[in-house]
Amino acid sequence: MNTDRTNADRTNADRTDADRTRSVMLGDVEVLRAVEWQGPFLPGHQLVPGGGAELWEGNADWLAPHHWQPESGLTVLVLQTWVIRSAGRTVLVDTGVGNGRERPESPAFHHRQGDFLGPLAAVGVRPEEVDVVINTHLHADHVGWNTMEVDGEWVPTFPNAQYLLPAADDFHFGPGSGYRGGPEGRLIHQDSIAPVDRSGQLVRWEGTHRIDEHLVLESAPGHTPGSSVLRVESGGDRAVFVGDLLHSPVQVLAPSCSSCFCADPAQAATSRRRILERAADRHELVVPSHFAGAGALEVRREPGGGFGIERWAAAFA
Repeated sequence: MNTDRTNADRTNADRTDADRTRSVMLGDVEVLRAVEWQGPFLPGHQLVPGGGAELWEGNADWLAPHHWQPESGLTVLVLQTWVIRSAGRTVLVDTGVGNGRERPESPAFHHRQGDFLGPLAAVGVRPEEVDVVINTHLHADHVGWNTMEVDGEWVPTFPNAQYLLPAADDFHFGPGSGYRGGPEGRLIHQDSIAPVDRSGQLVRWEGTHRIDEHLVLESAPGHTPGSSVLRVESGGDRAVFVGDLLHSPVQVLAPSCSSCFCADPAQAATSRRRILERAADRHELVVPSHFAGAGALEVRREPGGGFGIERWAAAFA
């Protein structure tokens, strides 16, 4: 795995174009990150209930400053899109929050106005050049830039892309189930999914879905009914983009602890353990959606059935 180094713990205002163009090569597959936002979020005990204060305080020496602020008790998260260049195509993994959204249940996202197309351009991607958009699951901070408002209407941001969405999430959050995601779930589906469906660009998948010879989507339910991961394999390198199976690295140490946003915490824990077991056994680079700092890590099995952090990836540290 060939990597360049950069400092990923700064605010968006401090990031330079050089920072945003660092990449990692996994065999013939190139990976870059485009950051929409980074900063303090929920308290640790609220984000990952059941972990206990000792889980955070006992690991403060390495959780701070990238993942946790000991003085405030707040976690540090990042909203980012992973850009993958594979088999001659440009693939985006999740699309952040978006601008101008009605998100009354999520104050941080409500009527947000931020820059995303700028960071995307900084890694050399124009919207019309995107071939595939992956939504690992249908939450507000993973589908927002699927669309943008033009003349009062929501239209696909990436006009030439195929959008891949887990069928189980489309059903659960969409009209087919009466929008079981609640009022905000209805809004998310209406402004970020339905316009893509009307354009004919939406592809619903279930089980597994192969994108090309290097990329495969795999169901990993629990966080949402259709929550999924993306596996990358090229040459001797392997990675797994795990979406929101991990919100914090403390969940590597305590995989039974799901986030407060998980629809089915027990099922999410089962999926998390399965993904971590395979990652440890196959030496896969684990790439979560919201980790700041290095953004990716390798894990190892520990005695007693647990896991530890083998190393952090150098590419974005």
